Amino acid sequence: MSLQDYRSFEPIKAKYEIVFIGRSNVGKSTIMRELIGAKVKVGRRPGVTQKPNYYLFNDLLVTDMPGYGFMRGVEQAKQERIKDLIVRYFEDNAGRILCAVQVVDAKAFSEIVDRWDSRREIPIDVELNDFLYDLDLDVVLAVNKMDKIHPEAWDEILDGICERLHMLPPWAQWTDRVAPIVAKKGDTKVLSRILKERLRKAGLERYVNVFS
Repeated sequence: MSLQDYRSFEPIKAKYEIVFIGRSNVGKSTIMRELIGAKVKVGRRPGVTQKPNYYLFNDLLVTDMPGYGFMRGVEQAKQERIKDLIVRYFEDNAGRILCAVQVVDAKAFSEIVDRWDSRREIPIDVELNDFLYDLDLDVVLAVNKMDKIHPEAWDEILDGICERLHMLPPWAQWTDRVAPIVAKKGDTKVLSRILKERLRKAGLERYVNVFS
């Protein structure tokens, strides 16, 4: 199957879709490169991706949404518009979305959420996660940059992330929807396995080779 790369705010026509969301600089673009061989711009500066990137495989669409949250050099109003775009996109396309992959930073996630909580504000990560569940979407959590965590602390970190997203610890009971990965080092096999399982469950065996 040929890979087509689209960069546009206009949605692409497709029958099925898998959507990736996450904060700026959590490694979504790197994940796309490792999972499907997507030729995307990857950089250290938050906010490189400010429009949806579309990858079409016949009638299966894989979408990399722009990162939300803080983006250095991007005005606040534009950051809010990006968040609104994400919300509207899911509302408009929920009927064809097989699953939403929310990517989080293993080391920074809990600290960010707790900082927002300390101000009595709802963290955007939690808000969007709740929104996806309200739409009755299947949500997969990709916990990236696990190499920044000492192996002995993996369970504690993953338990904490799950708890903050209203998933009862231990995380090991969520292996069908929680994927510890290190995209920068090419270690995305757990996430690939979960996505292939979703495709098989939907009767889309023909697309399992999309994800390496």
